[in-house]
Amino acid sequence: METIDCLVIGAGVIGLAVARTIAQTGREVFIVEQEPGIGTGISSRNSEVIHAGLYYSPGSLKAQLCVRGNRLLYEYAAARGVPHRRCGKLVVATGESQSAELRRIHANAVACGVADLSFLDQDQTRELEPALRCAGALYSPSSGILDSHAFMLSLQGDAEQANATFAFRSAVVAGRTTSDGIELTVEGDAPMQLKARLVVNCAGLFAPQVARSISGLPAASIPQEIYAKGNYFSLTGACPFRHLVYPIPEPGGLGVHLTLDLGGQAKFGPDVEWVDRIDFRVDNNRVDSFFAEIRKYWPGLPSGALQPAYAGVRPKLRVNGGPHSDFLISAPSDHGVPSLYNLFGIESPGLTSALAIGDLIAQQIRQQQEK
Repeated sequence: METIDCLVIGAGVIGLAVARTIAQTGREVFIVEQEPGIGTGISSRNSEVIHAGLYYSPGSLKAQLCVRGNRLLYEYAAARGVPHRRCGKLVVATGESQSAELRRIHANAVACGVADLSFLDQDQTRELEPALRCAGALYSPSSGILDSHAFMLSLQGDAEQANATFAFRSAVVAGRTTSDGIELTVEGDAPMQLKARLVVNCAGLFAPQVARSISGLPAASIPQEIYAKGNYFSLTGACPFRHLVYPIPEPGGLGVHLTLDLGGQAKFGPDVEWVDRIDFRVDNNRVDSFFAEIRKYWPGLPSGALQPAYAGVRPKLRVNGGPHSDFLISAPSDHGVPSLYNLFGIESPGLTSALAIGDLIAQQIRQQQEK
């Protein structure tokens, strides 16, 4: 059995950011990923939006890491040439009855540390986006879009430059805690038996499953996973919008919003579809509901202009029988296994928060070593 210093499980954007940061501290890092390449799960099935941190509970991990991650991500993308655009976002009230909700979102964002928001009335909103119909909007200039795959490739390059090693088509199927690390069984193209002095579980949708496979980890420390599927539809033809457009949030998500890619192509989604298994097929039967939601703020959406694009699945959590809406980073102080960190429920704004999450894990590891 080979002994290694640090094993990171999962090569999505979070695993890449964590591996990069730990490797840059000088530690030996080995990353295993069950898929053939980086970022094939949650990381490649989202809106590619750089969030500002408007919606999350003040003081929560989502709020703290998104606000800090927003700044870090723009700085990183500019320094490394990762394609991105600070295009701004409009959160719209489609009727006067929703104006109070806009004020609540603004107050929440300010409490989270977002200081650059402004209210726009109907006329000001139409000056920015003539095709938009709303009673008013909240404008977030720090929201933007990013080429997520280019970002992940850059993180992978950073990690490899710091001597991190990757093994693809390699899935952790079992583990056992010991007094000085964790013994792991890895199956795939090159089956392995490893002993790692430190393990960071960044397996995304499969993080609870991986955690349950490690004997010696208290079951009570592992949340129940709940899957919230989100379908996306793309717009055929030219898009009249230059900004991201978001409705008032809905339970489980941020509503069917309009996002842009760096080429100007528009897509809409995700919606919220609670499912009991991971399924990335787009449900075309939901297109009528998309038309109905989008036409609340864009009444000029042409009939037949939406086509199925892709779907993602959010890793929602249930803890102690109730929903858990925040990121859940389970450290040794939480579960008693000194060599293990589990990252659960890293959904949106995980992409925005990735660099901040990497820094946080490295900091926690350093503090644990100093005890």
